Amino acid sequence: MIVDPTDKRLPALMTGIEGIGAGELSTRVPAGTVQDSLSAIINSFNQMAQDLQRSQEQVQTRMKTRTTMLTDAFRKMELMALTDPLTQLRNRAALETVLESSLTEQGVNGSPALLLLDLDSFKSINDTLGHPAGDAVLKVVAERLRDTVRKIDTVARLGGDEFAVVLQDTPAERAKAVSRRIVAVLAEPMNIETTELSVGASVGIAAAMPGDSAADLILHADTAMYTAKNKAAVKVALFEPNLLNARRLHRILAAELQDSIENNEMVLHYQPIVELATGKLLGVEALVRWQHPTRGLVMPDEFIDLAEEIGAMPNLAAWVLQTALARLRQWQQTLELDPRFTVRVNISATQLQRPYLLDDVQRLLLAEGIDPSALVLELTEYSMVTGNEWDLYSFQGLRKLGVGLAIDDFGTGYSSISYLRTLPVDGVKLDRSLIGGPTDGGASRPFIAAILQLVKSCNLAATCEGVETLEQAAMLTELGCETGQGYYFGRPVPAADITSSWLESFQGAPWLAVTAQP
Repeated sequence: MIVDPTDKRLPALMTGIEGIGAGELSTRVPAGTVQDSLSAIINSFNQMAQDLQRSQEQVQTRMKTRTTMLTDAFRKMELMALTDPLTQLRNRAALETVLESSLTEQGVNGSPALLLLDLDSFKSINDTLGHPAGDAVLKVVAERLRDTVRKIDTVARLGGDEFAVVLQDTPAERAKAVSRRIVAVLAEPMNIETTELSVGASVGIAAAMPGDSAADLILHADTAMYTAKNKAAVKVALFEPNLLNARRLHRILAAELQDSIENNEMVLHYQPIVELATGKLLGVEALVRWQHPTRGLVMPDEFIDLAEEIGAMPNLAAWVLQTALARLRQWQQTLELDPRFTVRVNISATQLQRPYLLDDVQRLLLAEGIDPSALVLELTEYSMVTGNEWDLYSFQGLRKLGVGLAIDDFGTGYSSISYLRTLPVDGVKLDRSLIGGPTDGGASRPFIAAILQLVKSCNLAATCEGVETLEQAAMLTELGCETGQGYYFGRPVPAADITSSWLESFQGAPWLAVTAQP
């Protein structure tokens, strides 16, 4: 091919080739009007450039799409890493990030406050209704927390039944008001698997101070929460520096409790249960005490929840049952007991879930040579009416074994005639709150009469605890209550105090001579 050196198309083609080589794919060379070999080469060059440009655009589009997909996937993974999968709330990592950011900006936007809250007795919900029901409760709690706070606030689940709320630009007094509102909202009934539940909560508050880190705020709120949880009638607590010392003592007490049984520090005291129609001693209730080496005698309300918290309850419960039965055998051999004499032992929902409960009870009864009817196990009303299939198996197995079963603290939450008619129990213990104080027996008489009539209609025996006066004993006798328990008849005493002379003190019934006021 001969090309005219003066043809301007040739330099244009060379420039176009250089442009393509430099990555300028939009380069095009004018082919001119002359149809010759150079024109054909230029047209082929332009077609090649167009194909390359189109291919590049397709690659760029695909890369952009893939980049968008990877970015979305990364964001989703990041969100998953910061989200609690059950409740879709933020998790602990996200909470710490929010706290650090809020603390950094607090000079401009005001100081944040952190709320940590823990559900009361959530473990018993899992134990009695099962983990799916527990998960459903957690979802309801999460929804109620979101609805209670502002959109600028952050709600997180830290794990288990522990939640957190970061309140932006919130002073301590407002944080306390929000916490009280949260407690009230969570206490509203919720329907879980045909069971109506009310969930209590304990809230600890930490208002940010200059120099606080996220870790400081979490520690302070957690310390305040333990204060709220471990003090009666306290649902909301604001952190104060002196609480750190109380938390340290709590940890020390937990460590000591773990070793208390091996160190022979646990003791049982026994409170009499009296037949109201005759004054005879029909049994005792075994009540555990902790003989602490430095604190002295510690009452169960100070360590039972702690034992549940640290997982020491199974060993403690087994020790109580074994010790009570061994003591009963000793009394049977040395004292003149009424043939109907029983020892009553409290049993928790956690124990009902133990697969070897029946075997353990039967083994201990056989080891001590005790008739099963001499043992009465008292279970809380809650654990009985919300029990699952395994609990029902335990109930039925204990009944077949011949052990007595009674509802403890009746009247404190789930009282229902349908429950009384269907539960496999022999008796009911009326909670001390039903009888009222020593001076209001007359006022409570119609109420107690109605409850006793309900219990009798279900062919169950009734025991009333909290009897403190002769007048109360007389009223209960007139109303047909079979047995009574309380300080009027006797306070809990160590096993060594239960002697023949102690038994002889339960002779006669002076309350029978008293006419209760209608």
